[in-house]
Amino acid sequence: MESLHDAPHSMGTTIIGVTYDGGVVLGADSRTSTGMYVANRASDKITQLTDNVYVCRSGSAADSQIVSDYVRYFLEQHTIQLGEPATVKVAANLVRLLSYQNKNMLQTGLIVGGWDKHEGGQIYSVPLGGTILKEPFTIGGSGSTYLYGFFDQAWKEGMSKEEAEKLVVKAVSLAIARDGASGGVVRTVIINADGVTRNFYTGDTLPLWHEELEAHNSLLDILSSDSPVPMST
Repeated sequence: MESLHDAPHSMGTTIIGVTYDGGVVLGADSRTSTGMYVANRASDKITQLTDNVYVCRSGSAADSQIVSDYVRYFLEQHTIQLGEPATVKVAANLVRLLSYQNKNMLQTGLIVGGWDKHEGGQIYSVPLGGTILKEPFTIGGSGSTYLYGFFDQAWKEGMSKEEAEKLVVKAVSLAIARDGASGGVVRTVIINADGVTRNFYTGDTLPLWHEELEAHNSLLDILSSDSPVPMST
């Protein structure tokens, strides 16, 4: 019987990409699992491909990392040959090409987001199997199953940068509350004409949903206090 410690590293994950008026916001949780164990509670699932393009990774950690590494290498060569930064579409199609050609061996779903001078902010979803879809927003990973109805209600065109990031953080925190494979901190990457901004939000700063318990330093703190009341939504 395979030891749970030897199970493949998997990012049962929540990843999100949202366009707004002027750019994109990418977001992800930070939990990486090995079987039933949390292998890394603060992993970074938003990986840089070029100065203006990033990718959110879900599924097998090894598979998503090797695809990202290959795409980054090819994009560096592409940039040298053209003498200008690669577009978001080129980066997304390279991810799609590698994912499709190796679909029988890869277990990873990716979201490519970025900004370029030709088409502005763009989000591309490359799910398991190598399909490519350009969308105004997209969600992926195990936590995404809890978010489709929320995004149908909450997403709107023409959002500001602040509104888009607030939506992404709220969505990831909702998924963390429901999905046992999502957790840790929330990381966001904002990409627009001015460059890239990285932010992260620790677990104790996220809103509580449903019947989540407040963070405590010790089990004794929980036993000695009254039953906590969840934050109202």
